Amino acid sequence: MSHGARRRARNADRGGHTTRAEINIVSLVDVAFTLLLIFIITAPALQGGVEVEVPQGEVTSIRAQDNPFFVSVERDGTIYIGETPVSREDFEEAFPQLVRVAQPPFIYVRGDSLADYGVVFRVISAVAAAEGIPFGLVGEPLPRR
Repeated sequence: MSHGARRRARNADRGGHTTRAEINIVSLVDVAFTLLLIFIITAPALQGGVEVEVPQGEVTSIRAQDNPFFVSVERDGTIYIGETPVSREDFEEAFPQLVRVAQPPFIYVRGDSLADYGVVFRVISAVAAAEGIPFGLVGEPLPRR
């Protein structure tokens, strides 16, 4: 008698029931979709960044990039390179060196609509001085009428 035949005979002695191990795929898929939904909802909230209320105007959409390079000016005049705050003096000294090392393909300047124009202008001047690297100003589109 083979091994499989002996197992069937033993199961027949127990009342004829055979045990089948199964995984309920439906509940596994439900859990996966639930986790995906939670991730999709929370991912935008997890993206850090400096909160700046940029002015409104006739603007076009920003092209998607892997690592966008932002320089931001907050309402109180604080300058940020990415998410790192720097003083005005440190910005003017460190920014050219940082650009030489990082070689970003494009620089986005975000200035708060209520920030001091002089500070924003100094940032734009420093960014424009980076040779060979294009830059743009970030704004909100005007509301549709």
